[in-house]
Amino acid sequence: MEVLLPIVSFVLGYLIGSINVSVIVSKVAYKSDVRKYGSGNAGATNMARVFGLLAGMIVLIGDFGKCILSMWLASLIGGENCSLAAGLGCLIGHAFPLYFKFKGGKGVTVGAALALMLDWRAFVAILVVFVIMFLITRTVSVSSIVAAASLIIVLVGIYTLQGSLKLVTLYELIAGTLAAIFVIALHHENIKRILNGTEKKFTYKKRDR
Repeated sequence: MEVLLPIVSFVLGYLIGSINVSVIVSKVAYKSDVRKYGSGNAGATNMARVFGLLAGMIVLIGDFGKCILSMWLASLIGGENCSLAAGLGCLIGHAFPLYFKFKGGKGVTVGAALALMLDWRAFVAILVVFVIMFLITRTVSVSSIVAAASLIIVLVGIYTLQGSLKLVTLYELIAGTLAAIFVIALHHENIKRILNGTEKKFTYKKRDR
C-alpha cells in the first residue's frame, strides 16, 4: 500500500493543479477566456497583460497557493516523497489541466512554490535572479527561464556543500531539477522568439470592453 501513496499523491497534485485560476477568474469575472488573448497562455503574466495587474496578482496567488496546498496535503498522506510527487503532479496539471482541455500555463508560479517547499534559500535565490533579469531585460520569459535554470544550480550547490546537515535530500534535488527542466521546456516557443529577437517585453493594460 505504501508504494501506491506517491502515485495517489501525484494524482491528487495533478487534479488540484488542473484547477486553472486564470481561466476561472477570466470566465467568472470578465466573462471571457484569457487563453483567447495575448500569448494565449493561461498564467499570471498573460492575465496581467490582458485584464490588468490586479487580475494577474489574483492568479499568481492562486497558482502559488494550489501548489503549497497540494504538497501539504500529500505530506499528510505519506511524508516527503508524497509531497514531492504532488508538487510535480500540480505542475503538470497546471500546464495540462484536465478540466480545461489540457491547455494551461507554463508553470513559473507553481514551480516557484515548489522551490519554496524544497528549500527557502533556493526560493529566495531564484526570486532574486528573476527580479534582476527582469530589471535588465523587461522580459518575463527570459527571467523565468534563467530563474528556472538557476534553481538547478542552487539545489546542486546546496546538496553538494551541505555536508552532514542534509538541507536538501537527493529526492528533493531530483524533483527540483525535473520541475525546472519542465518549466524551461514549456517555454520552447519563447526560446525561439528570444533567439529570433522577436520576444515582446512585458507590458500590461486592461482590455477594452
